[in-house]
Amino acid sequence: MAKIVNSDEFDKIIAGDKPVLVDFYADWCGPCRMVAPTIEALASERDDAEIVKVNVDKSPELAVRYGVSSIPTILVFRDGKLLSRAVGVRSKDQLIAMLS
Repeated sequence: MAKIVNSDEFDKIIAGDKPVLVDFYADWCGPCRMVAPTIEALASERDDAEIVKVNVDKSPELAVRYGVSSIPTILVFRDGKLLSRAVGVRSKDQLIAMLS
């Protein structure tokens, strides 16, 4: 299951040695609910990456920091650096490609 993180944990997680896929979402967001099963599948299948979620209503400062104005927004980090960004629903293959 993808871990829901807040601003206290975020910087430590993205600085880890694995790539990190971050799903910025909200509970009320229809497209976020559409991509959620794909995010959860990745979280259970991938040991080589961290898959986490940030609720923009509970951690708005993270959304502001990374310029998230539409959700779902998916960011991929490696060694604390932002590598890629996607806005909107993405397929599992597209998310895997972002992690590569």
